[in-house]
Amino acid sequence: MTITTTHLLLLTDLVADLPVAVRLQRLVVSLRAHFGCGAVALLKLDGEHLRPVAMDGLVSDTLGRRFLVKDHPRLATILRRRGVTCFHHDSAMPDPYDGLIADRPGVPLPVHDCMGMALHLESERWGVVTLDALQVGAFDGQAQRELGELACAIEAAVRVTRLEAEIRALRVSGAAAQASTGATREDSDFLGQSEAIIQLLHELEVVADSELPVLLLGETGVGKELCAHRLHRLSRRAGKPLVHVNCAALPESLAESELFGHARGAFSGAVSDRPGRFEAAEGGTLFLDEVGELPLSIQAKLLRTLQNGEIQRLGADQPRRVNVRVIAATNRSLRDHVRDGTFRADLYHRLSVYPVPIPPLRERGHDVLLLAGRFLELNRARLGLRSLRLSNAAEDTLRHYRWPGNVRELEHVISRAALKAVIRGADRRQIVTLEPDMLDLDGVEMPGGADEAPPPQPSDGQPATMQQIVEASQRQAIRQALRQHQGNWAASARQLGLDASNLHKLARRVGIKP
Repeated sequence: MTITTTHLLLLTDLVADLPVAVRLQRLVVSLRAHFGCGAVALLKLDGEHLRPVAMDGLVSDTLGRRFLVKDHPRLATILRRRGVTCFHHDSAMPDPYDGLIADRPGVPLPVHDCMGMALHLESERWGVVTLDALQVGAFDGQAQRELGELACAIEAAVRVTRLEAEIRALRVSGAAAQASTGATREDSDFLGQSEAIIQLLHELEVVADSELPVLLLGETGVGKELCAHRLHRLSRRAGKPLVHVNCAALPESLAESELFGHARGAFSGAVSDRPGRFEAAEGGTLFLDEVGELPLSIQAKLLRTLQNGEIQRLGADQPRRVNVRVIAATNRSLRDHVRDGTFRADLYHRLSVYPVPIPPLRERGHDVLLLAGRFLELNRARLGLRSLRLSNAAEDTLRHYRWPGNVRELEHVISRAALKAVIRGADRRQIVTLEPDMLDLDGVEMPGGADEAPPPQPSDGQPATMQQIVEASQRQAIRQALRQHQGNWAASARQLGLDASNLHKLARRVGIKP
């Protein structure tokens, strides 16, 4: 085997102290440069899906897609075979990256040549590496032999990455959590690479093992339920139940029985003893979603449980001990409810031992395209389309919309747009491109547009104060910096000459962040 420059680069990276994402990104960049092709992707096998973990040369939203193996015959063939598999331009199998090559902006061209190889760790399939080109005959016999020779170096890079993830999981969550949850797997539930999401995931990892009650705060659609599942999965209670209670859906007349259970004869129709949600979650976690909707009468009983670890079934004489961790979530300001008397102050303090604010989608910058990629692939498979993509203008529209409904709204927007494309006569066998008019988004805030905060206006004949003028200027400067850096707070702070933590504090003070 000939030792090439690419071999040396890959081997050098193996002994370098690099973050996981950087190591894998350098791997695909080196492979693309070596073969001179249009795109390279590294995909990890997660159950029945292949999940991109690093790519070079593909449009941004590809990293958020999940490729169901049975829906993509090329990926299934690569995964099934040993060695290098090559598909030439006349292959009848559709390519999963048709229309997604980034070298030709705005031109949804199909892939012409493709080759790939399954990757194995300890004799188990880990995933695949794929290479794609727009030129016919790009991957000849020599190229296929070279990819085969690089297999050991590629698998070694993946193996080092997995070992680093295992060590990190042991340090953060402890061996018990890893053993019960498979924490070495990269979680695919919370998708994002923005500083806001990286900070959130780090915070969740640390607090998960603390056993403290957690209060998840955030607007509707930001992913509070995903955070609750992640906290449970990373905790020592991961092997026990996670019970979800939607407090907003509990009628006051049934809330006590649902949460704490009831004894036989407690009310008409109670023909037998029935445990409640607390007992169902014994040893595990109880997730109280929309906790601000609980009636005051139930709040007092919940407070007792949090204080003493005891419940009392409706109609029963004796209390019962329970061992349950409580995670609560709300999209309301519980402080305001405490002030107006609709939420108990003592319960609020018990629930919010560790509050975790979840950033809205508009503060997550480029993450909107990763999430859009996931929803594009879901709808492509659902509607039986060959390829579903966003035009450049549609990407800009998504990036500059305010997303009051957050991730849930984004999912609905993509699903609705895909349906519209089909209704308008899109050929399911061709590359379907979604344009801005299909997204139906009003009030999109484009760079340099009307989203700048207007200067303070005189109120009751009084001119704006100097403080109001200064804060308006600060808001404008922060928003402009965030737009220039696609929502990256650290880069924006450097541009503004501020420490990142001070920028976050300033943004909260002037009303940009809650």
